[in-house]
Amino acid sequence: MQNYLKEGTDSPLFYLKKMISESTIHTLVNEKIEGTDLFLVDLSVKPGNKIVVLIDAVRGLSIDDCVKISRHIEFSLDRESEDFDLQVSSPGADAPFKVRDQYKKYEGKNVEVITTENKVINGRIIASDETKFELEMKLASKGNKKIATTEIVQFNYNQIKQTKATISFK
Repeated sequence: MQNYLKEGTDSPLFYLKKMISESTIHTLVNEKIEGTDLFLVDLSVKPGNKIVVLIDAVRGLSIDDCVKISRHIEFSLDRESEDFDLQVSSPGADAPFKVRDQYKKYEGKNVEVITTENKVINGRIIASDETKFELEMKLASKGNKKIATTEIVQFNYNQIKQTKATISFK
């Protein structure tokens, strides 16, 4: 135990791990996804160098995509100087959208939108760009007629608290 005690103290010295910076991981991910339809959704580096990278693709994400990015990060970092745990995956089908590219990916698909006024709206994304997206909503029919009507509503991203894909098992 004496080897671990600093002279004149009663507490052991702890080895402090060097933290890997998020900007380093961000750069490595961008190197690998540049020129592809892959996009970064989120990344974090937690204490103990637990790296979590969430990626997606407009066409859909494959396991091979995750493996390629994981290997690129692993081979670019030196485990001898900075040990780390690495997880590269998709954000999950039920996770709220975090980046605008996810709106592009879900064009033509159904989503649930919660506005900043806490209004819940279900519809299908029909278009999206850097500042806004359009949602096609089915309106309830009036009377006994089974005529379905739709309305297209445009939202700026700053009007949205949360958007999630709606999963249907029909």
